[in-house]
Amino acid sequence: MIEIDGSFGEGGGALLRVSTALSALTGKAFAISNIRSSRPKPGLMPQHLNAALALAKLSNAEVTGLELGSTQMTFTPDQISGGKLEVDVKTAGSITLILQALIIPSLFADQRVEINIKGGTDVRWAPPVDYLEHVTLPVLNSMGAAVYLEVLQRGYYPRGGGMVRALIEPVEKLKPLKLHDLEVDVIRGISHATKLPPHVAIRQAQAAEKKIHSAGYEVEIEIKSDDNNALGPGSGLVLWSEFKNKSTPRVGASSRGEVGKRAEIVGRQAAEEILSCLSKGAALDKYMGDQIIPYMALTGSSSVRISELTQHTLTNIYAAEKFTDKKFQVDGGLGEVTTITV
Repeated sequence: MIEIDGSFGEGGGALLRVSTALSALTGKAFAISNIRSSRPKPGLMPQHLNAALALAKLSNAEVTGLELGSTQMTFTPDQISGGKLEVDVKTAGSITLILQALIIPSLFADQRVEINIKGGTDVRWAPPVDYLEHVTLPVLNSMGAAVYLEVLQRGYYPRGGGMVRALIEPVEKLKPLKLHDLEVDVIRGISHATKLPPHVAIRQAQAAEKKIHSAGYEVEIEIKSDDNNALGPGSGLVLWSEFKNKSTPRVGASSRGEVGKRAEIVGRQAAEEILSCLSKGAALDKYMGDQIIPYMALTGSSSVRISELTQHTLTNIYAAEKFTDKKFQVDGGLGEVTTITV
């Protein structure tokens, strides 16, 4: 049984999610201790618990220690089965973080996997759902994956209630990835506001457009402010780069609205983040840099250049090397533009 130290690296939930996903895929059992030991509230929180539960169902696994607050868990998977999965976090826990974990093994199920998940679509410390759809999935689809998202309802902190449907088609294998240099001819985005005056989404977009135009880039931001079925108010802006006739590479950035935070600040923050990333010329941003690690381990012979090496990326490499026979080479230091090869 593979032993995982949950306090490794940033010591958060990512190590649990990636390890469980790769365990489900490879069929290798593992035991993890010190789960989220560096967090103010150590142990499994609702989103981590639901991710592990869904992965256990997907892989028909036997699990111990699967309860709220648990700091250790064992996971012994069996065969991956496709079909429908229903996941309800019952809080504003991140939908995207759970989907990140579920997509990895679902790609290799015996049939299509349909996931209906309730929780938070746009919450702190997690990629917004628009980032997952417009940055993460195009990169994965360029590797041969076929993953589709439908945002049925947005969910914000603290009430959650967001609803997303994901369809994941099975593949025989993924193609290696080689992405180094960034090419950009337009910045696109989505500015959304729910149960707030429509001008909030418009002002977010206008502030971002002004900043991006001043840097010499073309920009097109879609306004969405009509999700009246959401449980609570919220807003945000997600931006991503595109290059005509190419699905990758692309980088992304985002900013969330908060009580007392002006819409113009939301727009400027997202614009400044993506412009900073673009200035480094790397094919992938730091968030995509950690998300792509498990897929690089599965394909081998891959190489990517990321705008900033983070502890999350190193943590995911630790997990990927535990469950596969691949070895990673990291040419760069924390906070630096870095090339990662496997």
